[in-house]
Amino acid sequence: MTEKQKTSPSKKAVKPELDDAAPNAPAPEKPKETAPAPVMHGGIPAGPIRPLAPPRAPAKAEIFKEGDHVVYPTHGVGKVDKIAVEEIAGHKLELICITFDENRMTLRVPTNKARTAGLRKLTSKKSFDDVLAVLKGRARIKRTMWSRRAQEYEAKINSGDPSAIAEVVRDLHRNAGQPDQSFSERQIYESALDRLAAEYAALEQVDKPTAIEKLLGHLKSE
Repeated sequence: MTEKQKTSPSKKAVKPELDDAAPNAPAPEKPKETAPAPVMHGGIPAGPIRPLAPPRAPAKAEIFKEGDHVVYPTHGVGKVDKIAVEEIAGHKLELICITFDENRMTLRVPTNKARTAGLRKLTSKKSFDDVLAVLKGRARIKRTMWSRRAQEYEAKINSGDPSAIAEVVRDLHRNAGQPDQSFSERQIYESALDRLAAEYAALEQVDKPTAIEKLLGHLKSE
């Protein structure tokens, strides 16, 4: 048997889409890339990835000063410790240093990035009245898998929008403390309530437990 005859059987075993490939060339991977594979979101098959919430809108332009209570979307309420120019990697930047006492954390935000980062001052008392009205509303529970709803709730909490956070508290309050409430549901509810109470406490100049009690009072009065 000639060398050419020995190689002919293996040639027939090559997949059809590789017949046009050059001899000894690596198998092209382009066909695999063009076939879209299902994307998993929390264990749920889905199509192309879609954002769970619209992109966070930049905060309005504000001037911050030392001692201001501020809200950073992903960390909640903090206090401006100082605003100073520091040299980082050979560049001088004006930084807003924010302390979060509960987390024992300090965050430094460049002043020219504060707006796009969503850093804002506390909402006004008048605006917070609208937030309290949200708490008094009827819970709106979507008929979707919990994993999907949990992602949406987390996105609302991290948006920094007190009205969106109030929606999470309102929707999950009905099962708070109930035996059928899952661990993750309880965690998200407590996280939302804590975040909302922190801003309410700073706004009303009360401690957080008092703020939580007042917020729960609005929920019970619906």
